[in-house]
Amino acid sequence: MAALAILDARPARAALARGFEEVDVGCWADSGDVSVYANRTYAFPGTRAEVAAHYRSAAVQDGWHPDPEALPDDLCFTRENMVLRIAFLTAEQLAHDGHGNRPDLTTGAGYSINIDSPVNSDAKAGC
Repeated sequence: MAALAILDARPARAALARGFEEVDVGCWADSGDVSVYANRTYAFPGTRAEVAAHYRSAAVQDGWHPDPEALPDDLCFTRENMVLRIAFLTAEQLAHDGHGNRPDLTTGAGYSINIDSPVNSDAKAGC
């Protein structure tokens, strides 16, 4: 999953966030469901609207499909049995995750790209 092209497709001026230079990959299990994931975090000096416009185009060009069940403002796409989400970061969320004060990620549009896929063959990925 770490090699998926969409993880590196970023808007001009977006940079890998300090301390998040590597793709975060792993797996998790909850109540018998197992999923693998890959995440990438960027700092972007522009707006959330610019990030959203970029990924609405880049995701489709990379073979991802907007999830028909997602809310209109959600940046959530599916491909095969994977889900791609773009999540904007807040100071509260970063503090909760143990990353402390990160003005580089809370000014402009700090965001993360999250891809996950269920491992169980009967589980279906969706937003």
